[in-house]
Amino acid sequence: MGAGGIGGIVAATLTEVGAPVTVVSTNPTIRAAVDKAGFRVVDDGEERTIRGWISPAPEGRYDLCILAVQPPNVEEATRTALPHLAPDAKIVVMSNGLCEQRVAALADEERTLGAIVAWGAAMPEPGKYERTAAGGFALGRLDGAIDDDVRRVAELLEAIGPVTMTTNLRGARWSKLALNCAISSLGTIAGERLGPLVRQRRYRRLGLEIMTEAVAVAKAEGVALEKVAGTVDLEWTALTDADRASRMSASLTAKHALLLAVGLRYRRMRSSMLAAIERGRTPAIEFLNGEVVTRGATHGIPTPVNARIVEAVWKIARGEARSSRELLDAVCSSGD
Repeated sequence: MGAGGIGGIVAATLTEVGAPVTVVSTNPTIRAAVDKAGFRVVDDGEERTIRGWISPAPEGRYDLCILAVQPPNVEEATRTALPHLAPDAKIVVMSNGLCEQRVAALADEERTLGAIVAWGAAMPEPGKYERTAAGGFALGRLDGAIDDDVRRVAELLEAIGPVTMTTNLRGARWSKLALNCAISSLGTIAGERLGPLVRQRRYRRLGLEIMTEAVAVAKAEGVALEKVAGTVDLEWTALTDADRASRMSASLTAKHALLLAVGLRYRRMRSSMLAAIERGRTPAIEFLNGEVVTRGATHGIPTPVNARIVEAVWKIARGEARSSRELLDAVCSSGD
């Protein structure tokens, strides 16, 4: 379900290895492009074409459903898929945010798996898919169990990238959420790929502030955060009072260096939230920074930086502002 950047790479790769895949997209332009020319996949600068087609709706009965839609469309996509799934079919959630709970409420927690995407992809034009960063998946269940269903899905997804099976899906999801809140919002508000942005200290500081608020809310939720891709420790990355009191401390310098390294790894990444706005779709901001703001309010934790991000993205979505560095600078300076 879904044929944007991530969904297109997943669909094309599974088709390429011979899996009997039905790809579903409500976007007629994407469907027409793939039906005419196949999935055009760019990976490491090389382009290849995988013959395939896209359906406007599910047809028949399926053993597995992969949700690769934007977070605002997760529940609708789940409702669309459910009548076509076998009684024991599993639903794999690849969407960003904390969407497993939403799917489980509709389909039952036992049927719901989460696959956290640790790689990047973009769709520069309909039917053309570019892998912008290498990586794999963290796969698991909300209850932490690793069973035969998790192992079978892991084996399938290995065709796309390495899979780590996690017993702490919630912790891994929250860590990815904190990182996405920074990466996706910076790119959406500035209207640029990530690489040039993380080279600027003021934007890295904004990203660190965003993640710090997210970490505080995660702790209040009782979540034990996992390292992102096994390396990025979000609890360590969160700013301390000492960090905020100094511009040149060893701790703050190290955190800036880490965010720079992460940003350069995903330097070619273009925000999928910005792409959604450009296509006239609802941005996923309420499922990212908005989730932090809403849950923070529940626990009495201030989240002013994430609240400013939410406001700026909605201004872009409503046509009241344009993505630009000037707008991002305004978000930075409004917290001074």
